[in-house]
Amino acid sequence: MLRTIMMTTILLATGVAANSQEVLRATLYKNPQCGCCESYADYLRANGFDIEVEPTNELSRISLDAGVPENAQGCHTMFVDGYVVDGHVSADIVRKLLSERPDIAGITLPGMPLGSPGMGGEKAGTFAIFAVTKDGKTVTAYAMD
Repeated sequence: MLRTIMMTTILLATGVAANSQEVLRATLYKNPQCGCCESYADYLRANGFDIEVEPTNELSRISLDAGVPENAQGCHTMFVDGYVVDGHVSADIVRKLLSERPDIAGITLPGMPLGSPGMGGEKAGTFAIFAVTKDGKTVTAYAMD
């Protein structure tokens, strides 16, 4: 018991939380008028991400250049640790991607599904998260959320 108290005191004194996760830095590109993208950025911040938001009118081009086909694009495009994350993908799935480090361009949750992080509303079912290959031509299942 005393050892636990001492370790907690040391961790707090040094500014390290006992159960902290590494802060993930990311850049999120969004349409300048989109409010749900700001809500998604706030959701990510609340889940340990350091998010820089960049408004742009070239969102579709940014997604395409990153390898996300037009029919698989989400509401916004984020770049984190060498991957693209398109749409309202949960923080847990983003962390899964970063821990597994698959040989893909990134992942996407197409569209703006209600109940997804930052969208509000009730989640009506399971979301399919898709992997996009580096050639931008292949979309395959990655995870269910």
